Amino acid sequence: MKILIIGDSHNNLSNLRHVMGFAKKNKAGAIIHTGDWGNFDNVKSVSDYGIPLYSCLGNADIDPNFKFEEFVKIEIDGVKIGIIHNIKKLKENREKFDIVFCGHTHKQNQEKNVINPGALENGINFAIYDTKTNQVEFMHE
Repeated sequence: MKILIIGDSHNNLSNLRHVMGFAKKNKAGAIIHTGDWGNFDNVKSVSDYGIPLYSCLGNADIDPNFKFEEFVKIEIDGVKIGIIHNIKKLKENREKFDIVFCGHTHKQNQEKNVINPGALENGINFAIYDTKTNQVEFMHE
């Protein structure tokens, strides 16, 4: 399954809509957001696309409507995935997960099994993760 990895959107609804169009066109099976949505209306906008959404809470997500956890553990296609906004706050061993997605720094980066998709705040930076091949492709538009 191909998963769209986004984060640090900070209220940039037009960039969110752009990547969601990409996700729909490329038949993404899930969306992972690494936190810092900015406001809850953006979550609803992404949810309206009907693609399963997984997200953690970012340090800028202060709206009381946010019900996300600081660290989220999921499994998709047998792949153990961790989602956290700031990787420095991860208390669990990274090696317990096949892959961990994080945000916060706004910089696309891969260090072993930790992936930062970059930020949508002032650019269109995201990643695509393929659960079958365990490969990550960084995108910038």
